[in-house]
Amino acid sequence: MERMELTPPTDDVAAPLTDDVAARADAYAAAPLLNCLLREVAQPCPDLEGRRVYRLPGCGRLLRVRDGRRPAGPEVFAADRWQRVGHTELVKLVAEELRRHTGLTNDELPAEMIDSREAVAALLAARDRAAPPEDPYTRSEQSLVTGHPHHPAPKARGGGPVASWLPYAPEAYARFPLVLLAVRADQVVEEGDTSALDTLGQAPPGYRLLPAHPWQLDLAGGALAGAFADGRLLRLGTTAFEVRPTAAIRTVHAPDADLFLKFSLDVRITNDVRRLWRHDLLRLRRIDAAVTAAFAAAGGPATWLSDRGYRTAAFAFEELAVVVRDGLERHLLPGTTPLLTAALAEGFAGNPLDGPLDPAVWWAAYLEQVVPPALTAFAGHGVVLEAHLQNSLIAVDATGLPVQALFRDAEGVKLLADVDRAAGWERLVYCLVVNHLTEIAAALAERRPGFDPWPAVRRELARHDLPEVPALLTAPALPGKTNLLLRWTGADGADARYRPLPNPLVSG
Repeated sequence: MERMELTPPTDDVAAPLTDDVAARADAYAAAPLLNCLLREVAQPCPDLEGRRVYRLPGCGRLLRVRDGRRPAGPEVFAADRWQRVGHTELVKLVAEELRRHTGLTNDELPAEMIDSREAVAALLAARDRAAPPEDPYTRSEQSLVTGHPHHPAPKARGGGPVASWLPYAPEAYARFPLVLLAVRADQVVEEGDTSALDTLGQAPPGYRLLPAHPWQLDLAGGALAGAFADGRLLRLGTTAFEVRPTAAIRTVHAPDADLFLKFSLDVRITNDVRRLWRHDLLRLRRIDAAVTAAFAAAGGPATWLSDRGYRTAAFAFEELAVVVRDGLERHLLPGTTPLLTAALAEGFAGNPLDGPLDPAVWWAAYLEQVVPPALTAFAGHGVVLEAHLQNSLIAVDATGLPVQALFRDAEGVKLLADVDRAAGWERLVYCLVVNHLTEIAAALAERRPGFDPWPAVRRELARHDLPEVPALLTAPALPGKTNLLLRWTGADGADARYRPLPNPLVSG
């Protein structure tokens, strides 16, 4: 795959005000927590002294912040003056507000918020000691220090000690070999095309190869002791090559093999424990076939990274499962460089948004690549892509202009054959417009003051003959996912709940 070096950033939007790791960690961790609080609970008040002011209805306190897509500098009004709130105090404030607002208690989420901040501190320290990847694609996948911008604890790692997870953290520029296991042939369960796994090493007669993520193997621990003891499972060593964890953490990239592998990971990351659940594995091939057909019918240049199949052991179906996903080489247009779309909003060395560009031209090209595949798959094939920032890649040419979109992860895809059309459309609007386009639009406008990205979004959406589009362009609100309330109330991670957000398309 041909690679290029794009212009390094001239203005990193996430750049800290100080080199002190603790202060930087506080700032990184506070921003998404504040975004959640302001979106889901707080009530806006008249601005004061150039800052946005909000009332917290549960406890009645006033909060003010420096405005922006990454709010900062939180202060509360107490003892007749504004007082700065650090991350620990912010967590206490949010917990108090949510107890009063919902009438429910929750000891788990505040601990996750603290864990997320401690993880950020460890990641920042590790990044300070390490060199970023030379490859722009890997650098983009490993850039998400903030992570999900509207989650209260986006970097929580299950509360485990740093040493247990840091060697496998994409944000720390990790690279590591996979553990190679051999499963007795009569215990292998697989579906789809898993032949790529057999090229990773040599299994003894009567066994099949099964790679394992070393962190997951540590987490599984004694549960596999019996299988190792009676010979159903053998440990063969490690792969001869290193893999690079992507932003999804449990999905790794093996560039030489042109392959992605997705593993179970028994750790809660954002809303869910990231295990490969049996029910998702059993529907994987049906979902992937539907998406593959939708993209094939569209005729490109957008493409789908197929989840070809899975392999696991019958006695540890979820714990040891691995999904085989297409690599990049077979899909990319010649001479292009793929980048994680979430990294465009986060910021990284090589971000095309930091280079010389005409924002109107760049944005129109971006929308032309990203929007039609998602809408066409929905309208023509009943496929609801999970087209959010972490499941979308954009390939750019040598000038940084978007020329191809790539989408991934069958686990998050819904089919209209299984869900109500209105619910499917709401999910697509949230993933594509609210989670994805809103963030990229804000990052672009932040770098190009005075540029309004929304008229172009409106024009692109209006080109598509879907019955839902006219209502989308005139609706007063868009669906914003309520990750803070979802986690506080203990709702299932897949049980998306939304609250109305002002629709920028109306004025666009």
